[in-house]
Amino acid sequence: MKLNDVGEQLSRIIENTVDTETRNWLGEKIRKIIDEGSVRDMYLTYSLIPSKIINSDVQGIHSGNDLDDYLFAQNANIQQISRIYVLISVLNADREFFTPKVANIIQVADTGELETFLKFLILLPNPEAYRTQAVNALRTNVPTVFNAIALNNPYPALFFDEQQWNQMYLKTAFMQGDLSAIRDIDKRANKELARIISDYAHERWAASRDIDPYFWRPVSGFLNAALLADMKRLLDSADSIENRAGALCCYYSGTPEAKKLLAGYPRLQEQITNKILSWKTLKD
Repeated sequence: MKLNDVGEQLSRIIENTVDTETRNWLGEKIRKIIDEGSVRDMYLTYSLIPSKIINSDVQGIHSGNDLDDYLFAQNANIQQISRIYVLISVLNADREFFTPKVANIIQVADTGELETFLKFLILLPNPEAYRTQAVNALRTNVPTVFNAIALNNPYPALFFDEQQWNQMYLKTAFMQGDLSAIRDIDKRANKELARIISDYAHERWAASRDIDPYFWRPVSGFLNAALLADMKRLLDSADSIENRAGALCCYYSGTPEAKKLLAGYPRLQEQITNKILSWKTLKD
């Protein structure tokens, strides 16, 4: 995802969506924050935007542009866009001064303000500077806040280390989030996560509790004897979606042992080969 001139593009969207009087208010606030280095005004403006800007259909977003596509994916509204525009504007004016102040938003924001900050971290001119804040968000038990960083968000795949990524993936499953909405699962798959997935699955099975079959996706590249036994259980399950998940893991593993196991289930193998079955169509 290539994001260039984000501030200018957001400004265009605001200009096409927000009335002149409100745009002038926002512009004056941004100028004051920058000219006076007023952290108080930055937090206050960020907080006040919903009371000043009425949410409406966002104008000037066109599919095919990476930024616009991301705004679509995150279902961005004009209040969220305006909030992020404030942060981008002050950071572009004085990154060294404002970066720690922007990072502190996580300490003073309410739930909605925090969701916006996390959802659109990737749009800030120095997103890597906020990794601590993004990782700290994983501790929350508020689903909307957790989902803001975990789902449909490229930030974790780009900036989380292996342990942080694994923690996020497992907690998404624990909170019954949409695992298919996590970005770059295959790229961030790792041996330790495969072990964790198997261990967690065995705990759930022992307690006679279900597991989202999509949960198994990252194990394909790490099918040792224990995980192959797990795949056998999935393939023989009474749940057809578990059958499909086991087949996909074996198919994309590519190891002789996995191929041999999958060969015993020719109907599933044929569906994958013919592109009828994929991780995207797992639950269709």
